Amino acid sequence: MVDIFTKCKEFKDAKALMDRGFYSYFNPIESAQGPEVMVDGRKMVMAGSNNYLGLADDPRMKQAASEAALKYGTGSAGSRLLNGNTVFHDKLEKQLAAFKHREAALIYATGYQMNVGVVSCLLGKGDVAVVDKLDHASILDGVRMSGAEMKRYRHNDVKDLDRVLGLIGPDRGKLVVVDGVFSMEGDICPLPQIVEVARRHGARIVVDDAHATGVLGPSGRGTTEHFNLPPNSVDLVVGTCSKSFASVGGFVVGDADIIHYIKHTSRSMIFSAALPIASVASISKAIEIIENEPQRIKRLWELTARLKAGFKKLGFNNGKSETPIMPVFVGSDEHCFLMWRELFAAGIFANPVISPAVPPGSALMRITLMATHTEEHVDKILDAFDRSATKIGVVRSRQVERV
Repeated sequence: MVDIFTKCKEFKDAKALMDRGFYSYFNPIESAQGPEVMVDGRKMVMAGSNNYLGLADDPRMKQAASEAALKYGTGSAGSRLLNGNTVFHDKLEKQLAAFKHREAALIYATGYQMNVGVVSCLLGKGDVAVVDKLDHASILDGVRMSGAEMKRYRHNDVKDLDRVLGLIGPDRGKLVVVDGVFSMEGDICPLPQIVEVARRHGARIVVDDAHATGVLGPSGRGTTEHFNLPPNSVDLVVGTCSKSFASVGGFVVGDADIIHYIKHTSRSMIFSAALPIASVASISKAIEIIENEPQRIKRLWELTARLKAGFKKLGFNNGKSETPIMPVFVGSDEHCFLMWRELFAAGIFANPVISPAVPPGSALMRITLMATHTEEHVDKILDAFDRSATKIGVVRSRQVERV
């Protein structure tokens, strides 16, 4: 008799990290997600949050959410297909579509559910998904659920994308799915070239703007704006509401007929409860703030330039990062955990990323900034990295190539 719980009892990886004082996960934060947070009664600089524009603790956001909850309650009590839809969900979708300059939008309960739901309902047996090797896990899971074949091309390598698409016959549906900004490396996909190659091979294109919305482009509209491409140069843009929008949820925008199809066939949409109106209200307020306060985006990039220049001066390798996501490559998994522990002791909350999330020997500390950080916060991060690397002997000039 095989007991499926045997693997649970035999799972020792996390406990081994705990025993060595290296366990960096599930830290209970005792305050709002601001540039500084409280952890175990201690104030720390938050350098590991996706709250890029600093809106998660904005008084206007909290007021919008609290007023909505007080008036309309705490839960949607059902799926949007049945009883969970409200005029506020419909209004937000119109607002999102206008923000992204597309015909229609659709809101999901989470970003993961959105990617799984969109990809799996568009693809089917006999179709082919062509994905960047470093695409987000939710995209890959959506392909697996669809029953379609998955082909992966080398990271940001348009020639390899061209090669892979050339191997697929004209009688098969083709969908290229790519992150606009890659969540670990902080680099940007070469979207104009991807569009040219995909169109030449008759493939449709989905761009995940989870880390690009509110960050790329003068008005924060994402990857197409960053490259000065027409919004409809890609078929669909997807993303999350948990980063620059400072709430929770996922979205997809595109032509009205495509959104209509997704709305009525996406299983993770149909079989999930709708976002509570408090979340809907806060997302709506975030879009309003982003449109009216472009200086937040400018400030985020000013701080990013300061951080990047500081890391360069100290000799750290930040890979090919072009965004407020700043990887600091440290080498081995053990060095990464040692670095995390030293940074944590110095009052810096950062995220260690080890294999298999990255190739062996390519472990990194993932640093992210917010528009509400100060120059003093940035300098404190740099000083902590300098001291920590010196103490544990990290080789700062280490070169890492992701393919």
